[in-house]
Amino acid sequence: MAATTPPKVLFEHEGVFIHSSPDESEGQDLISGFLRIIDKDGETLVEYKPLEDADPSNILCACKDSSSVVEWTQSSEENPHRPIDHQLSYETEWDMINAVSFRRKVHAHGDGGSNHTNDRNRWAFSFNVCDLRSITVKCEGWSYITFHLKDGTALPAIHFHQGGSTAFLDSLRKSKFKKDPYTTTLGGFSKVTNYLFDAFRAPELECHQRPAEEEEPGFEVITRVSLDLGPRPEVQRRGPVTMEEWAKYQDSEGRITNVPHLKDLILKGGLCHALRREAWKFLLCYFPWNSTHEERKLLQKRKTDEYFRMKLQWKSVSEEQERRNSRLRDYRSLIEKDVNRTDRNNKFYEGLDNPGLILLHDILMTYCMYDFDLGYVQGMSDLLSPILFVMENEVDAFWCFVSFMDEVHENFEEQMQGMKTQLIQLSTLLRLLDLAFWNYLEAQDSGYLYFCFRWLLIRFKRELHFQDVLRLWEVMWTRLPCQNFHLLVCCAILDSEKQKIMDRKYGFNEILKHINELSMKLDIEEILSKSEAICMQIKNCKDLPHSVSEILGLNTVTEPSAALETSEYGILESPQTSPRSTHRQDHVVSNGHSHLKETTHNGCKVAFIS
Repeated sequence: MAATTPPKVLFEHEGVFIHSSPDESEGQDLISGFLRIIDKDGETLVEYKPLEDADPSNILCACKDSSSVVEWTQSSEENPHRPIDHQLSYETEWDMINAVSFRRKVHAHGDGGSNHTNDRNRWAFSFNVCDLRSITVKCEGWSYITFHLKDGTALPAIHFHQGGSTAFLDSLRKSKFKKDPYTTTLGGFSKVTNYLFDAFRAPELECHQRPAEEEEPGFEVITRVSLDLGPRPEVQRRGPVTMEEWAKYQDSEGRITNVPHLKDLILKGGLCHALRREAWKFLLCYFPWNSTHEERKLLQKRKTDEYFRMKLQWKSVSEEQERRNSRLRDYRSLIEKDVNRTDRNNKFYEGLDNPGLILLHDILMTYCMYDFDLGYVQGMSDLLSPILFVMENEVDAFWCFVSFMDEVHENFEEQMQGMKTQLIQLSTLLRLLDLAFWNYLEAQDSGYLYFCFRWLLIRFKRELHFQDVLRLWEVMWTRLPCQNFHLLVCCAILDSEKQKIMDRKYGFNEILKHINELSMKLDIEEILSKSEAICMQIKNCKDLPHSVSEILGLNTVTEPSAALETSEYGILESPQTSPRSTHRQDHVVSNGHSHLKETTHNGCKVAFIS
């Protein structure tokens, strides 16, 4: 008979407490102990054991852990030595667990399963991770974790007074995926990909799961349906829309007719440069498509008066007044610095005392009067420069810039919610299009796609040659072929670079360096062609995840139970009940290996293991 392999400790952390009473009264007992994750005979177990002779000093020095689960941040108290990219993670503690592939194993008389009592101490417990149903993490006050088992048992809450909860959850995730016997015996990479891909799509297809008796032995199946995107179609670009073609879409009074078809032509080929000054005003909603020549003249007159009223506001501020207005003074200082280094290699802005630079400065200062809450943020000059270059008119450039800023306003807000959302949406799309590449980036700590930050912030302004920026922006302003088309542009660029990144085994720093070095080396026509092809491929896909449909604005009808949404946690499943009829909101988080449903209720987050 083979000798029994001794248990292997995968994680151990002391200073973990159980509060003997559910409240936080000062008179309650604190049971100090240690928490372990162990590998025993191929099984992954979690166990908690109180210290037999607890040092009273351990209890006296325990203080409230202020690390709460917050969006995009982690407390420095949790683990001060984690790399900065981990500290900036938008992942919360509970969604770090990959638990979808728990093996299904029936234990007779509880052997190897959940032991809720111990002869020596009633507070000790251990359980097999296959018996774990959900984890609750309290967000405020004492930071604690509660395990809920599949038999309905809720184990005593364990409190991490001195940090360590993130490390524990991360270790549980890693050990679970590595030790899953099914995963470690998979024969081919394609099967791994299909398994992970099934896990990604599981929330949508829960209602179509196979019965338990049909599942493969030793593996808890979420779904066996594989999402086939189908072949990627070929997309042919055409030449830019000419002045003559544009004229054919105007009636006798100047109204633009058959706007959808005209936008489609712009999508396919862009605009000739001579047409941009007029057409961009429509694309940027400065001019209504159905307005006449006369109506546009009146609109321009009204907008001109409005612009110069706002310009006069900052022009009339004396030096003495500005000394007492630190906000305006800071805006002016930042604008002057940025203007002096914006597109200086472009003839329109080159040289000293260039009139283009003066207009750039004045428009940005006037925008501070238009939107004083936002004011000026670095990067906005990059967005204005091409617009002013095309318009060659201060007033028209300002109002077109206002329209563009309305679209990207959240990118520049202090909380940068727009950037967070876009990075998560991009991750969702990339995960759908190429899970293997997405997993590679995850393994290199690049899964948050921070290297795409500049792309999204200023819409590829510093990645493309100036004329290519004009082409890309006018295509994006058609809002075709889908919503958030710029995210598919990101996917197209990454699709072209993924093989090089993986073949050369680039790590975090190399990926960032490689992406930055793509600047001014990108072929805009190739990118636009591939981006549109990706969009068509997604549109042709059957059973498209609702999260993707929402991101791209596709009209896909799904059942409420299968609907997916996007939030800062990634792929989220809408609750089956109407959000108006409940005070709780359930989400499902997909991280490539598992799905965790988050419920926010009474200051806690619950991760349901499906």
